[in-house]
Amino acid sequence: MTIGCKHRTADTKGGYFETKIKNILASANIIVNGDNPWDIQVLNPKFYREVLLKGSLGLGESYVNGWWEVEQLDQTIAQILASDITKKNRFFFDVVSQLLARYVNLQKRTRAFNVGKQHYDIGNDLYEKMLDKSMVYTCGYWKRANSLDDAQTDKLDLVCRKLNLKPGMKLLDIGCGWGSLAKYVAQNYGVKVFGVTVSQRQLQLAKKICRGLPIELKLQDYREIRGQFDAVASLGMFEHVGHKNFLTYMQVVERCLKPDAKFLLQTIGKNESTFGVNTWIAKYIFPNGEIPSLKQIAESLEPTSLLIEDVHNFSVDYEKTLLAWFSNFHNSWAELKQNYSAKFYRMWKYYLLSCAGAFRARDLQLWQFVISKGHPPIAYRRPE
Repeated sequence: MTIGCKHRTADTKGGYFETKIKNILASANIIVNGDNPWDIQVLNPKFYREVLLKGSLGLGESYVNGWWEVEQLDQTIAQILASDITKKNRFFFDVVSQLLARYVNLQKRTRAFNVGKQHYDIGNDLYEKMLDKSMVYTCGYWKRANSLDDAQTDKLDLVCRKLNLKPGMKLLDIGCGWGSLAKYVAQNYGVKVFGVTVSQRQLQLAKKICRGLPIELKLQDYREIRGQFDAVASLGMFEHVGHKNFLTYMQVVERCLKPDAKFLLQTIGKNESTFGVNTWIAKYIFPNGEIPSLKQIAESLEPTSLLIEDVHNFSVDYEKTLLAWFSNFHNSWAELKQNYSAKFYRMWKYYLLSCAGAFRARDLQLWQFVISKGHPPIAYRRPE
């Protein structure tokens, strides 16, 4: 009799988890084991308990473990984020992650190189196959482009024109990646570049890519940068700074800019001033990451002499960029799988397509700011 009771209790709990998750997903028009390409197909009933207890962390982990499958993963995530699921349902792991991000400085100096080791140092072969020919790992600009290569070239040139770069100028590139921007400005605008990254493998390859050009690249935290520059650019690095360090970051930029000079900041943004990032992304992709809001960026500038001249939102282009990256990654898997596991494939697929879904849902934004030091007498005009 006791054993029977235990079985009934377990069945009851299992039924509760399943019913609860099915109802939650149904509110986003996702039917478990339904016929739509965005409907989740559950392959392991552990999925229900995992998601109910862990929220976004459990959703990602259960996908990587093969407990569920779906034809259009990006659309599934888009529908979840476009609904009110995350506001109406507070999952324990998500709440703890947000509280930790709010009260602990997860991006202090002693943690500065963590994301380099965990994410950017995975392997240059992966990024060479996934990215465009110039290896730009930020959103492309698709206004006129029909390919990833063209979208990234157009983005780099847009950055140069927004900063009004001229021969002989010196540019500071905060978060230089594989040297794509540094190489482009040196070759096409006659600009000298000093760039910093927190990834050892990025630095090694970037030095090869930029060899022979007036470019100096270092493995260095942004807080250690010294010197003055005619312009500063930072593409896709601000997401690693954290709200507790936003002011420090802006003060570094202020210190490094010459009077009336321009700073271009490109960053992913969020619609509300919350803390931390998606729990799964924080654990497996970008440790200690944090997406800023417009309010947080603006407030971090107020104590400085930096002035926002222009804000350009082209977040719809990030969905296209992420889908292009996934296509390259997927089509190169036959070669890449020699160095990466099948589980890594599912993890990387979930990362790229879930982010594409987030931008499709307009849950995430992509902003380019042009910021000046002081109050230049000539009004800024954004180039087309």
